[in-house]
Amino acid sequence: MALLTSRFADGLAVGTDLVGVAENAVRQALGGLSGSPDLLCFFICGDDPDEVARAGLRAMRMAEGAAVIGCSATGVIGDGQGVETTPSVSAWAATLDGARLTTFALDTLRTEDRFVVVGLPENTPDDHAAILLADPYSFPTDGFVERSHEVLGSLPLVGGMANATGGRGAVRLFADGQVHTEGAVGVLLGGSLNVGTLVSQGCRPIGPTMAVTAAEDNLLLELAGQPALARLEEIVSALDEDDRELVASGLQIGVAMDEYAERHERGDFLIRGVLGIDPEREAVAIGDVVEIGRTVRFQVRDAATADEDLYELLDAHREEFGDVDGALLFSCNGRGSAMFGSSDHDAAAVRDTLGPVSVAGFFAAGEVGPVSGHNHVHGFTASVLVFSSRPPAEGP
Repeated sequence: MALLTSRFADGLAVGTDLVGVAENAVRQALGGLSGSPDLLCFFICGDDPDEVARAGLRAMRMAEGAAVIGCSATGVIGDGQGVETTPSVSAWAATLDGARLTTFALDTLRTEDRFVVVGLPENTPDDHAAILLADPYSFPTDGFVERSHEVLGSLPLVGGMANATGGRGAVRLFADGQVHTEGAVGVLLGGSLNVGTLVSQGCRPIGPTMAVTAAEDNLLLELAGQPALARLEEIVSALDEDDRELVASGLQIGVAMDEYAERHERGDFLIRGVLGIDPEREAVAIGDVVEIGRTVRFQVRDAATADEDLYELLDAHREEFGDVDGALLFSCNGRGSAMFGSSDHDAAAVRDTLGPVSVAGFFAAGEVGPVSGHNHVHGFTASVLVFSSRPPAEGP
């Protein structure tokens, strides 16, 4: 059932008639607005890509005149809950007086030595953020997001990689009446808007911070002047049994985003996975390339840490921005019931902390959001775009 608000509303519907389900969810969202919709976002979970496309076309026709984007997913979020691997549609609508909304569809062209992304609108000084929904199989999301500052400056990108139960070739993207089977879609948010972002990576540091003193590609060879593997073994040996189990289930590493900070604690790192070890070279392989001189710290992730991290970030955001009107939530498909035992966790956390706001989104195959002012693609995170009544409080 839609949550009635003056400017934002969401809807959620479940059922096998996906076109009818899309009509139901969008009708809930549009019916909850006090004015005409300026922006509609919707997310569809279904087994048949053609049926997903038909449902998306129907959803888009219901909001003519509004900026509309959407995508397929393996799970959706709406009405304060999550629905995983079940035919369903969530919708989120907003009346944004004074806003400038520019939808876009991105494609890639191959040159002799690289891919070139085309279709991105030119941004202006009063743009605040962009929502990005990408097909992970056909669009170079990591490269585009990591280098987005070259064309977008400091503009935050928030969103996620779309997915589908059928995998490659089954992803469907939607933008302003068109169905896309590859690339990426999104909307640029500008004008009179107060938006904020937060990314909950949900990790807890273990061991000390260390400088990378030798590295080769994605191999860490030395940390603080000693073989990286020896450093890791030393850290793990000092842990209690519970933390050792967390290390065994999926060790992470954090790359400090501010090299000049006096201390590096939770939330100060960009989290990347530890992929394996090279015993012969006493090296540790990670899911990124880290330059010599960067500061790193090993990390672990569990449900309790992820829960605490998300609630702390949401509480801090509420203190800074005051009343929140609506939010879009992009949660990793490895969270939900797989991590917390409930698909509702992240949606419930948003409402617990920000109030009974309209929130919708989907379970993504990778989440997009800024950390320390730089856009990144993440895993096992919750990335949130928050619409507030007033801008953030000024600092000292």
